[in-house]
Amino acid sequence: MAFNSVQYAVLLLVVLAVYRLSGRRVQNVVLLVASYVFYGAWDWRFLSLLWVSTLVDYVVGLRLGATNDPLRRRRLLWASMASNLGILGFFKYFNFFAESATALLDGLGLEADPFTLRVVLPVGISFYTFQTMSYTIDIYRREMEPTRDLLSFAVFVAFFPQLVAGPIERARYLLPQFTTDRRPTTGTQFATGAYLIFIGLFKKVVVADALAPFVQDTFANAGTAGWMQLLVGVYAFSLQIYGDFSGYSSIARGSARLLGIDLMVNFNQPYLSRNITEFWRTWHISLSTWLRDYLYIPLGGNRASPVTTRRNLMITMLLGGLWHGAAWTFVVWGGLHGIYLAIHRRFRMDIRHGETAAPGLRDIPAILVTFHLVALSWVFFRADGFSQALDVLTGIVTFRPGPVPYGTLWVLLPVALASLGIDLVQRRTGRHEGLLEWPAPARGLVYGLVALSIVVFSGQPVVPFLYFQF
Repeated sequence: MAFNSVQYAVLLLVVLAVYRLSGRRVQNVVLLVASYVFYGAWDWRFLSLLWVSTLVDYVVGLRLGATNDPLRRRRLLWASMASNLGILGFFKYFNFFAESATALLDGLGLEADPFTLRVVLPVGISFYTFQTMSYTIDIYRREMEPTRDLLSFAVFVAFFPQLVAGPIERARYLLPQFTTDRRPTTGTQFATGAYLIFIGLFKKVVVADALAPFVQDTFANAGTAGWMQLLVGVYAFSLQIYGDFSGYSSIARGSARLLGIDLMVNFNQPYLSRNITEFWRTWHISLSTWLRDYLYIPLGGNRASPVTTRRNLMITMLLGGLWHGAAWTFVVWGGLHGIYLAIHRRFRMDIRHGETAAPGLRDIPAILVTFHLVALSWVFFRADGFSQALDVLTGIVTFRPGPVPYGTLWVLLPVALASLGIDLVQRRTGRHEGLLEWPAPARGLVYGLVALSIVVFSGQPVVPFLYFQF
């Protein structure tokens, strides 16, 4: 059984209690044990997959660092890739490709016996697989040296705050934090860490979970719901997935900071983006930069002709969609973003200057257009299949009659305003902890409202983090 929020809090407090009285090596042992307990709570058998990824990439890293022979280095890299992608491919995509092949053969008039297994998807496998792969790729590229500290490397792979849903950290940034002595946690680190956890809980409980029942009901009744309910449902899911995933990332960063570890920013006010390129620079940053550095650029990036560049964008986004889940709806979601990016690259102006500035009134039309393009793609991301996605879109564009969901609007509007307020404070201060700079009376009022909201909405049914399924 997975950890609930109370169990996670207890685990974090136990780790902190031992952690502050120990040296680096004992700290790493405590972190590793806690991480394995945390992951094993889902299914202890899948710990073996973590151990395989850890040992294979640790050994491959050492051997890459010990040889300059090009052929041997390529073989070692391919061994790491085959191991990681083989595990990921079997557990995540075996049934998907088997069912797709059976459907294709049936469509061609060839009778095919379906061959499927009841393969359970290990939680977080897409995240830690990409994280360990980046380690061996960076060593192969000579961008970092391998570590001989197996304990530190094992903690890097399994670090429990970000193990199951990211951020997907780079070894050259996170691993040195486990191989060197950590300074005692300061009061500022505790304050910012607690704040990030607090805001993350608000995003998860008040923003995401409050909207989840309506989203579920809307998509389940996509064929009969009226267009207003469907439209509000699409808006609600856009906020739900943002609150859910950015809330998890904030909790992960806050938990790590309490332990003296810095994790990268994974979301940077993406719904304030003025174009789709800016959106992908601010949404799920750890994945988008991973795809850029390890897929898009090796394909040629934008160094070739415009046609080749657009092809590279499309391949990258299609595979990015497939990374999210074993379903063709995720491929369509990635394909839509590939089309968006290709069109924007064809017609864009220079966006490098001022993209992190707070949006002004003249930016509102561009922000709204970008948001609605993203919301359109979320329909395929959320739908259980193509028929459900088409039911949603058809109901909206044909103005299918139905009641206006006034009750949901009374939840959606304040939740949207609260989410917007958090993002505007972060954008204007340039910090995710920008509220800490406010005067004490204003901070106290905000903290009180946030805490009250969390208490009021925490009585709802528990909704697992959406990205745990990836």
